[in-house]
Amino acid sequence: MKHHTKSKGDLDVLKAQVDLYEKGYMILLPHTEHAPFDLDGYKDQIFKRVQVKYRNLNKKGILEVRFSSSYSTSQGVMTKFIDKCEIDIYCVYCPQTDECYYFNPKSFHKSISLRVDTPKNNQMQNVKFAKNYREVP
Repeated sequence: MKHHTKSKGDLDVLKAQVDLYEKGYMILLPHTEHAPFDLDGYKDQIFKRVQVKYRNLNKKGILEVRFSSSYSTSQGVMTKFIDKCEIDIYCVYCPQTDECYYFNPKSFHKSISLRVDTPKNNQMQNVKFAKNYREVP
């Protein structure tokens, strides 16, 4: 099933809400589309600002997440890096696994690659397996 970009955004936020709710979080939503985060999770007297992204697996079975967005203007393609101080948690929804993966973006530089399957060369060192990112940090 093909999704328009806006529909993908709606689906990933909805999946994150359900997953976080099942993990015991109260879900709070901003009243604007211009907030740097998509939702707020509240649990154990702690608020977590969550940015949610929809990502498909690439051909190698990897979820690639860059901490930037690109858009076109009359002056060319612009890249805007996220301000990691404005969010606490990144949540990545993958439709192929139908799961959400969570991490603190401050723990990584410009991107993160999460592997769903074991590499063909069986390399295990320095591989970030998606299954290890199912819990909220």
